[in-house]
Amino acid sequence: MKPLTIEWIERAEGDDATTLREVRARRNPNYDAACFHAQQCAEKYLKARLQDSSIPFGKIHDLATLLDRIVPSEPDWQQLREDIEALTAFASESRYPGKSADLTLANGALVRCRRVRQVARLAFGLTG
Repeated sequence: MKPLTIEWIERAEGDDATTLREVRARRNPNYDAACFHAQQCAEKYLKARLQDSSIPFGKIHDLATLLDRIVPSEPDWQQLREDIEALTAFASESRYPGKSADLTLANGALVRCRRVRQVARLAFGLTG
């Protein structure tokens, strides 16, 4: 695994930990942050896969576009399309006033993030 790939994975794991912490928080949970970090975890795992495969991606934050670059060489990732599309909205929606996440939405984001994480970690031969 390339050193930069490892950095992407470490950052993705940090976002996963933040998502889980906020979903589990009993006092002052930040469900908007949970949704945002779920999206970030998925984005960073997609970028880790692209990085390790030497597929250029630039400064793209659209998860579907990133997925489109992975699928030609790894068709099994297509199974993540619905999760990816749902998570994409959290890149901006949960960061601005007008709409706030609740526990149900945050839990859903965590589940979707975890599916992406599972496929990615399996592709890298990582456990857990």
